[in-house]
Amino acid sequence: MCLKQVVDIMELLDDASINGEKVKHFFSSFGIDNIEVIPLTGSKGGTDFIKILLPGKNGKTNGGDAPTIGILGRLGGVGARPEVIGIVSDADGAIVALASALKIGTASAKGDVFEGDVIVTTQISPSAPILPHKPVPFMTSAVDLVEVLRHEVDPSMDAILSIDATKGNRIIKVQGFAITPTVKNGWILKVSDDLVNIYERVTGDVVHVVPITMQDITPYGNNVYHINSIMQPWLMTNAPVVGVATTAKAVIPGCGTGANYVLDLEQATRFCIEVAKEFTSGNCKFYDEKEYKILLERYGDIGSMLRKF
Repeated sequence: MCLKQVVDIMELLDDASINGEKVKHFFSSFGIDNIEVIPLTGSKGGTDFIKILLPGKNGKTNGGDAPTIGILGRLGGVGARPEVIGIVSDADGAIVALASALKIGTASAKGDVFEGDVIVTTQISPSAPILPHKPVPFMTSAVDLVEVLRHEVDPSMDAILSIDATKGNRIIKVQGFAITPTVKNGWILKVSDDLVNIYERVTGDVVHVVPITMQDITPYGNNVYHINSIMQPWLMTNAPVVGVATTAKAVIPGCGTGANYVLDLEQATRFCIEVAKEFTSGNCKFYDEKEYKILLERYGDIGSMLRKF
């Protein structure tokens, strides 16, 4: 159960003056000290990038060879002040990523240390801009997306979960959260059977899948529709990327307040933790290596063609 961690993180982020240093201080109070805070400045303001390293007992940071997973909280900002007061729907990515880090870090202190390293990254901005978008407005980062992605994606990540609020669309309308097919080097691959198993175990429900398209994995700013930025991290890595989309039955704008659904966020957090546990132990695959090799041999590498910003 991660309800306490989710509520604690929501309370932490629901602050007009929240910043990276406050988040770092909060985690330090739990003995989680391997935290990097980098202030980033863009044309529309600033944000604080955060990276939390949670070492595994056989992880790379301890000289081992267990795989490393990245848990990325994708968002424009946790708030859209001064236009709206309070924490916004778009904050879901940061909430789930940080709640995952808090649960994994405190579990480690109690003796339940994961096999491999877990790296959690996100950004903290209480006053991010609002971007016009249909069917509802998006939140956008004050800093250029490419700059944020360069910080979010660490070269040591062997697989990535990208968490993003995905309520402002008419395509995936379920209460809770959904996962995407795996994206690797420009290929949209089949949904991982291992991730489906974990999803259904965690939720007690059938899996819900976001029907991403080629448009969704192309870089932002190319004048074509994207469901949101959930799949953008693949542009910065050769590792497989899977989106974890918080969803709703109604169309909810990213700048909407009162729209962070605690029980849904708790399930998404447990999913990320269970995937991290299984992946770093070598018991969860994001894609089928043999099938991916066949695709490359027959159709070639399309990643370089799509990585055109």
